[in-house]
Amino acid sequence: MPPSSLVTLVGALMLLAYLCGSWLGALSVCRLAGLGDPRQEGSCNPGFSNMLRLHGPRLALTTLMLDAVKGVPVLLIAKALALPNGAQGLIGLCVLLGHSYPIWYGFKGGKAVASAFGVLLVLTPSLALICAACWMVLAWRVRTAAVASLVSAMLAPVLAWWLAPDYLWMVAAITLLVLLRHGLNIRRLRQKAEPRLDQASGSSQNDRFNR
Repeated sequence: MPPSSLVTLVGALMLLAYLCGSWLGALSVCRLAGLGDPRQEGSCNPGFSNMLRLHGPRLALTTLMLDAVKGVPVLLIAKALALPNGAQGLIGLCVLLGHSYPIWYGFKGGKAVASAFGVLLVLTPSLALICAACWMVLAWRVRTAAVASLVSAMLAPVLAWWLAPDYLWMVAAITLLVLLRHGLNIRRLRQKAEPRLDQASGSSQNDRFNR
């Protein structure tokens, strides 16, 4: 493929990946269930942990699944076209940027953890599964999604250096994005005010930790 055609193709897939990522699963789940916007309740994050506290495991797991799979089709296209690993990594990052900074919602999106799992599952499955196992163990032990997400994200580049060196730069970029998106959570953890996964989000709790 001529270089100019490759650049055009990769650029088009990056745009498609961003648009796929910018669809926030939590908003669709809540609309179909006749519920309010999760960005206005609890921690105001349209992701798994806030949905779990607000609406329980069924809707939270549905949100998790949608956010994880939404970037898979465009990544499978990239793999089917045998694009270079660097190009596939760029396309995967665009999925996460779309989720974190969706153009449809004033560039205010989620924290990219579930979407990162979906991207890594396509590009480097062993890394994705190890990080997911780490997240689940930590979430079960400490009952705090932010701790599980932050530790898993920081572990990912170390594992990538061993398991997927071709994608090390992409995994490092994912880690930086996850850390950036968890800035408020890090401050709450320092203040010992971070909500737990098993903590219901009543109105008084919303006032304490949401904005």
